[in-house]
Amino acid sequence: MSKPNKAIGRGLASWSIHHPIGVVMITLAVMILGVFALDRLNIGLLPQLIYPDIRVRIIDPGVPATIMEDEVTRQLEEQLAITEDAIHVESQTAEGRSAVSLSFAYGKDIDVALRDASTRLDRAKRFLPDTIEPPVIYKRDPSQLPVAEYVISSALRDPVELRSWVDYSLGKWLLNIHGVAAAEVGGGLVREIQVLVDQDRLVGIGLDILDIADALEEGNKETPAGRLIMQQGEISGRTAGRFINMEEIINLPIILNSDSGSPARLIHLSEVAQVIDGAEEEPCAFA
Repeated sequence: MSKPNKAIGRGLASWSIHHPIGVVMITLAVMILGVFALDRLNIGLLPQLIYPDIRVRIIDPGVPATIMEDEVTRQLEEQLAITEDAIHVESQTAEGRSAVSLSFAYGKDIDVALRDASTRLDRAKRFLPDTIEPPVIYKRDPSQLPVAEYVISSALRDPVELRSWVDYSLGKWLLNIHGVAAAEVGGGLVREIQVLVDQDRLVGIGLDILDIADALEEGNKETPAGRLIMQQGEISGRTAGRFINMEEIINLPIILNSDSGSPARLIHLSEVAQVIDGAEEEPCAFA
């Protein structure tokens, strides 16, 4: 049985020895084809991998970690743990933040798992506080990782002004680049107008903190003003009532109604509160 194989091997070697030009031409042809094919070869720098993990993140700013664990994290764990085919549940809790991760066996259709977990999350919302921000649920997908990250600093702008410029200017420019699907901004200091109310002053004039909150809400609202119908067409109108600068907030009028029948009195927000142009607290971050 081995003789034909030896004969074939000897025949190929013998032919190559007696036809060196043919061997060289075949080798050159293969090399040239390889060079042309290399240009058209698809290379996956980031392979299409999807981990069998589903994550849920909930934010409730300012709430202590112990309360977040009792009122949010435990409720999420109980509801999400019964998701079909889930094999592991892991949670992390910090001040104002709660995250739960569900793991599935490899081979599980992650889109089906995401749909099942979303259904469980909708049921869990009934047991969660009303103060939370809308929950975020997503699957771990390496294709959603950023391809580039930039650290922006400036010697001419303060941190709040720099964050605003990156949000409203630089981020928009990056989105206009061909092939860019999204540009997310993180870090820095986000501008926040703080209103520190003098409780003693409020009590003295017969107001409470809810009156100040209502005044701020009503004073920062735009409402439609109807339509002006003319022969040439219609013009829609609105009242421009949103705050434009700090002075408008400081001078916000607050009406004091008197129970004794005397006329109502008008004061300004600066008389009962201190208005500070500051920044939000930097949140702690975890996966």
